[in-house]
Parts: sequence; C-alpha cells; structure tokens
Amino acid sequence: MKKYVTLLALFCLCLGVSAEAQTLKFGHVNVQELINLMPDRDSAYARIQRYVTDLEDMYVSIQNEYQMKMNEYQQRQATWTAVILETKQRELYEFEQRLQQFQQSAQQDISDQQVIHFTPVQRKADEAIKKVAKELGLIYVFDSAGMPYIDESLSVHILDKVKAELKIPAEKVAPTPIGN
Repeated sequence: MKKYVTLLALFCLCLGVSAEAQTLKFGHVNVQELINLMPDRDSAYARIQRYVTDLEDMYVSIQNEYQMKMNEYQQRQATWTAVILETKQRELYEFEQRLQQFQQSAQQDISDQQVIHFTPVQRKADEAIKKVAKELGLIYVFDSAGMPYIDESLSVHILDKVKAELKIPAEKVAPTPIGN
C-alpha cells in the first residue's frame, strides 16, 4: 500500500511539474532593431560621427603637412648636403611614425567613444525589455536576431510593447541597413 501511495504522489508531482511547465511564457525581440529605433541611438551616433569627422580633419591636416615635407625633400634632395639630407630623412621618418601613431590612437579613441555613447542606449533598451517581460510574466526573452526559427504561438513578440515603454512611436520602423 505504501508503494502505491508513493507512486501516486510521484505521479501527481510529475503532473504538477508538467502543468507548470506548460504555463511558462517566453518572449523574443530583435534587440538591434529596437536600438536602431531609439532616438538615443541617433544622438549617440551623431556625436560619434562628429568625433570621427574631427579626427579625420586632423589626420588630413597631418597628412598634408607630411606631403609638403615629402615634396620639398624630393625637389631639393639633390642640392642638400649630407647633414641636411639625413636630418630631412629622419624628419620624414618621424612624421610617418606620427601618422601611424595617430591612426592607432584614433581607432582606439573611436572605439572608446562608441562604448561611452552606446552603453547607456543598450542599458536603456535592456531595462525596458526587462520591465515589459516582468509585466507580461515572461521567464525568458530571447534576442531573435540570431534565431533561425521562433514559434510565434509559443513566444511573445514584445517589440511593440518595448517601443511603447520607450515612448517610440508605433509607426516608427528601423531603417534598412545599407547594402540591403
């Protein structure tokens, strides 16, 4: 008799777990699409573009100065003494080094600026997703960007709800990526 009670209890436990598993709710959203819709992303992108433009202008200025020195070197090297020639060659070499150093520093600076400006945007999107997920009682929200298949009957698409949470107009759609 004790065996039957134990088996019955185990069976009821399995049914309970199975019924509970069926009530679990999942959600999905394309996070990059959401971020592309956010006005904060647009302003962050504009700030970074201004920064990149300033760096490009500085690089062109340094490059122009280098080109002027190179032209002078090419035109006058035949008339210079060995000491002047060596000094000018060293100067050109140092300029090349300076250009390379500027390029490396600029790339790192751009990367740093992207982190500075896009991290708050990402954080804001994540917070909105979490808030909507909690309101809907979801246990997981998947980023649908890398998912080859999602059964819409078993997973809630939350983009519209997150857009509403972020006060993004419902009719706003993400821009089509360049090249598509």
